[in-house]
Amino acid sequence: MRFKITLVPISKNPIIPINYQYPLSAVIYKVLSGADEKYASFLHEKGYQVGDGLKRFKFFTFSDLRAKFKLRDKDRMHLHSNPELIVSFYLPEAAKHFIKGIFLNREIAIADGTSKALFLVEQVEALLPLNIPNGSIDSLHFDVLSMVVCGRKNDDGNYVFLSPEDPNWKPMVLYNWKEKCRAASLDFSETEWAIMDIETLLDKKKPASRLIVIKAGTKAQTRIKGYRDFGIRATGPSAALELLYNAGCGAYTSLGCGFLGIKENWEINHDNT
Repeated sequence: MRFKITLVPISKNPIIPINYQYPLSAVIYKVLSGADEKYASFLHEKGYQVGDGLKRFKFFTFSDLRAKFKLRDKDRMHLHSNPELIVSFYLPEAAKHFIKGIFLNREIAIADGTSKALFLVEQVEALLPLNIPNGSIDSLHFDVLSMVVCGRKNDDGNYVFLSPEDPNWKPMVLYNWKEKCRAASLDFSETEWAIMDIETLLDKKKPASRLIVIKAGTKAQTRIKGYRDFGIRATGPSAALELLYNAGCGAYTSLGCGFLGIKENWEINHDNT
C-alpha cells in the first residue's frame, strides 16, 4: 500500500541535508514505533528473513522528495515549496486506515548533525493498489523513480555497485526479489518460481547514477551508489509483483532506494478513503 504525504514546514527557511534518506527513514521508524512499538522494533532489529539466514528485509520504501529548493554549501537543500513524497509498505490492505492515521498531523524532523527542519504532515492520500488479478501471472513495466542499488564484493573484499547495463545486474536483482518473496512466505509452484524474471528497459540515454551518504559525518558513514531513469519489466505471480512494487527493488530499499512507479501513478491513482 502507498500513501502520498504532503509536508508543511514549521521551521522558517527550512534547510535539510541533501543526503536526507537516512534521516527520513529514521522518521518513518519513529512514527511506526509511536503507534506499534513491537512492529517497529521488529523492522528495525530483525526484519523479514529467509530461514536462519543473515539477510533481513524491511518491507517498506519511499520516493525521492519532490520540492523546489536551492542547493547551499554543496550538501544542504534550502526548500522553497512544501515537499511531497510517497511512502510504500508491503502490508495487508486492511492496515490502510491504521497507517494513514498514524502519519496525519504528525510533527516530524528531518535532521543531521548540521541542520534540522521541522514539518507538519498536512495531508495523507491513500493510493490505489496495483490492478492485477490475484493468483495471475503478469508482466508489468515499472519506471525506476529512485535509484536501484545492486552490488557485490570483488576479489579484494570491496563492494562494487553495478549499473543495470552490467550483465551481473539482472541475476543479482532477480535473486534479491526472490529472496524477499521467500522472506514474506509467499508460496509459489516450481513453475511460478521459474517464470519470474526482470528485464532492464534502456533507451539511448544511459541510466543516471547517484551517490548518497548514509550516517554522514559519523564513524559509521557509508556511501552507496545506484542508478535510476530507466525501466524494468518484471514478470511473475501477482503476489510477487505486488511485493516488488510496494517493498522496492534491489538493496537499501528502507532508505528510499528502488522505488518503482507505474506511468502517471503519482498524479492520478489516488483515493481519499
